[in-house]
Amino acid sequence: MGNDNKVIAANAAFYAAFSTGDFAGMERMWADDDGISCIHPGWPAIIGRATVIGSWRDILQNPQRPQIVCAEPQAIVDGDSARVLCIEIVDGTALAAANHFRRVGDDWRLVHHQSSPIAQIVEQAEDDRASHRVH
Repeated sequence: MGNDNKVIAANAAFYAAFSTGDFAGMERMWADDDGISCIHPGWPAIIGRATVIGSWRDILQNPQRPQIVCAEPQAIVDGDSARVLCIEIVDGTALAAANHFRRVGDDWRLVHHQSSPIAQIVEQAEDDRASHRVH
């Protein structure tokens, strides 16, 4: 299996742990050091293993946690670092996500996760023309 496929598989394991509420699996996905970070949608950045893993514990233990699906994953591998860019479908809403991995032995471990809403493009041609008139 090529590195691209291994990173895509690691990314799939991350979303499987998320969607099934598998905290032990989620904890194993992350690098075991304080150089990890995460930006959950609408949250400030968090840094450090205890804080990041604690945030996932809270999310996964919440019975109302969102349903999530990863779509269109694309891996970019650069030596022992990689990232997967994808679309997260969270309760029907699309988010742009980036999952950064580091190779640790034979495994790819998460070092950063970030997802945020994708802005919707709204047709405003009429409004734009009206606001640019010279009076």
